[in-house]
Amino acid sequence: MALTQVEKSQRFAALHDGPRAFVIPNPWDAGSAIALSGLGFQALATSSAAAAMVLGRQDGQLSRDEAIAHARAIVQATDLPVSADLENGFGHAPADAALTIRLAGEIGLMGGSIEDATGDAAKPIYDFSHAVERVAAAAEAARALPVPFMLVARTENFVRGINDLDDTIRRLQAFEQAGADVLFAPGLPSLDAVRAVCAAVKKPVNFMVGIKTKSFSVAELEAVGVRRISLATGMYRAAMAGMVAAAVEVRDEGTFGYLNRL
Repeated sequence: MALTQVEKSQRFAALHDGPRAFVIPNPWDAGSAIALSGLGFQALATSSAAAAMVLGRQDGQLSRDEAIAHARAIVQATDLPVSADLENGFGHAPADAALTIRLAGEIGLMGGSIEDATGDAAKPIYDFSHAVERVAAAAEAARALPVPFMLVARTENFVRGINDLDDTIRRLQAFEQAGADVLFAPGLPSLDAVRAVCAAVKKPVNFMVGIKTKSFSVAELEAVGVRRISLATGMYRAAMAGMVAAAVEVRDEGTFGYLNRL
């Protein structure tokens, strides 16, 4: 029997309450969502980069409508709660972030992230006060939805060339005060940095696995306080690597041994 939206929301919230860390993998389409659901994962999340790559684009090149349509297809493919990577809310104003959260809730998403990346290489991160205002507006929109929605607030410092742990923690603490339910700083460089982030906030922390030398095991992340572990484009890249290896075998060897590995 299909879960109601309220039941999905309750299950999703319970995962974040612990006591163990959980992995939330990132499908890139309805088919991969069904496959991951069948493997026993308890929740799923979209990846903005994987969604863009499916369309032959780079991360950040999807419109709001395209991102919402992509998320809707995944929501409709599974009975699991789904959270979405909603980039910066597809606009600079706090109202843009709020609108994106409202639309996300309307299609049945149980959560979604708003980040502080501007999309401008010359000034990659919003000023502190503006970033906080955007999270506050998103939180207000989330609270207005008929079903509880878990807002993820993320600071992009470490993936945008700003290796400032103090500012990262300052932003996450402010996002927490502004109403975020989950906090996220992709690209943290070490377990010590992850531990410092987890110790500095009270809300659950999401860690993104997927960066070489900056990815750690579930046990290691759980030990330093991480509650939720996402995989970014990892599953998509693994699938594409398998496809490329099979195609190279066919092209170069004229054999189809990859079929024996399926």
